[in-house]
Amino acid sequence: MVIGIIISLFLLMLLAYRGFSVIVFAPLCAILAALTAGWPILPTYTDVFMAKGVVFIKNFFPLFLLGALFGKIMEASGAARSIARAIADKLGPDKAILATTLAAGVLSYGGVSVFVVAFAVYPFAAVLFRTAGIPKRLIPGTLTLGMFTFPMTAFPGTPQLQNIIPTRYFGTTTFAAPVLGIVVGILMLVLGILWLEWRKRKLLAAGEGYGEGHINEPDPGAEQSEMNPILALLPMIVVLGLNLYLTNAIPNWEKPTQEIFAGVSMKGSAAIWALIVAIFAGCVVAIAIGFKNMKTVSNISTALSAGAIGSLLTIMNTATEVGYGSVVSSLPGFKTVSDFLMSIDPGTPLISEALTVNILAGITGSASGGMAIALEAMGAHYLEWANSIGLDPEVLHRIASLASGGLDSLPHNGAVISVLAICGLTHRQSYADVGMCSVVIPVFLNFAVIPIYSLGIL
Repeated sequence: MVIGIIISLFLLMLLAYRGFSVIVFAPLCAILAALTAGWPILPTYTDVFMAKGVVFIKNFFPLFLLGALFGKIMEASGAARSIARAIADKLGPDKAILATTLAAGVLSYGGVSVFVVAFAVYPFAAVLFRTAGIPKRLIPGTLTLGMFTFPMTAFPGTPQLQNIIPTRYFGTTTFAAPVLGIVVGILMLVLGILWLEWRKRKLLAAGEGYGEGHINEPDPGAEQSEMNPILALLPMIVVLGLNLYLTNAIPNWEKPTQEIFAGVSMKGSAAIWALIVAIFAGCVVAIAIGFKNMKTVSNISTALSAGAIGSLLTIMNTATEVGYGSVVSSLPGFKTVSDFLMSIDPGTPLISEALTVNILAGITGSASGGMAIALEAMGAHYLEWANSIGLDPEVLHRIASLASGGLDSLPHNGAVISVLAICGLTHRQSYADVGMCSVVIPVFLNFAVIPIYSLGIL
């Protein structure tokens, strides 16, 4: 039975790596796993796969939709480009790696989709790297350091999905374990910059410059925005500030809410409700400050339509992965796997959680999908285990979030493939640095911080 699960997992990973849609093949791989256990096909598909996938959509669709809309509005208004350009201009070409990382990090921490961040920052990164003579092959690693690490999984309050999903399972908020998150996030940034600067010196010493004959080269004078960068930051400030305020305010609404909707609990909904309101407000502010740059109502409509359509594909990909994980976790063979993972460290659930989320994120090629599968299957067990030993659920939240941003960025990850395509580079040219910054360093820190926390240092 376990063999059937392993075969279906690797088949799904192979198909994703080869570019096949998980929307089509995740249910087929789930059915394959079910057949090896002797389960009937149709009930498995309708009552397990679809049932769990629909629950995920019900819980998180507003955030997928609003997040995609916010990113497209920031892009169309010129706000994203303005922020990226301001940071790059301030630090200058000699600090191209740091400038690119910070520009991508600010946008990602502000809630802009990683795909939008890549499109917005790449033109300025290319100009800076070309001016300084830094090899272009380092741009994807620099972008992924700024998008997939500290602003996505570590820093408290980030509205990225990887920091939102654990709130549903542990009753926490997006500001969970702030000290732990900040320390690990800073270490991710520092170690990533040190690696990329070392790589730059090594390549320059070998005589390699920016390079010639590259594709997707931006026009140095293109993509300019007249928006004041301070003004461009306002929508993100609104999102972060309103999220913080509502996260603390919404629990006070429980009594009047339950008078109308009996059984509604703020424990599982407060963090999501706070972000729904905060991101919606950010969208309104972004449209207001960027209306002049967007020119017409038609352009606003185009941006909103593109964001809405993009959100549908994203949530369907993730929901099908959740459905697949639900089928696998329901099979008798999975109990053998889960018992092994749960017994890795009898003293704390943190190592088991970090390992489980990392493995599933790596197999699916998705941080949010892998985390959702892991927590759907074992989140309740981890929470019960944590409560039994007096472990703060906020630490469970932060470790799960950090773990989702580790093995997810293996070569078959869709966002990695997109970043390389945007930069006009290949895995052969750039993945070594992408992998170091978004896989090796995050995974190392994820596991290294657990014994440090257990000693009471953090």
